[in-house]
Amino acid sequence: MAAWTADELDRIGRATEVAVASRRADGTLSPYVTIWGVRSGDDIYIRSAYGPGNGWYRRAKARQAGRIRAGGVERDVQFGEAAADIHPAIDAAYHAKYDRYGPQIVGTVVGPSAAAVTLRVVPADSTS
Repeated sequence: MAAWTADELDRIGRATEVAVASRRADGTLSPYVTIWGVRSGDDIYIRSAYGPGNGWYRRAKARQAGRIRAGGVERDVQFGEAAADIHPAIDAAYHAKYDRYGPQIVGTVVGPSAAAVTLRVVPADSTS
């Protein structure tokens, strides 16, 4: 797998929103959905604010490949599981970035239920 560049991590980490699309079996992309995402260390994470039934999350988890756009970065990616021990840092990153929107909104993307619907976003080998 490829790695994020420092510039990509900075730009995606600063972007308020992330547009995410999963790749269908025929190689085309599902429509982009705008969500929140965070940088933690050298990784990017996204969470389903409305649980495991959210359509974009189900598609991304099942297909494990797609594309993201954020902060002027557009990249083919793979969606994977987040390590169990990283969730407190991801929660802290969501709080730092989004607390200005209030606890009711931020509460949808932090805590144990949000940890269960977290995806690690990793650049795919190809950037086409």
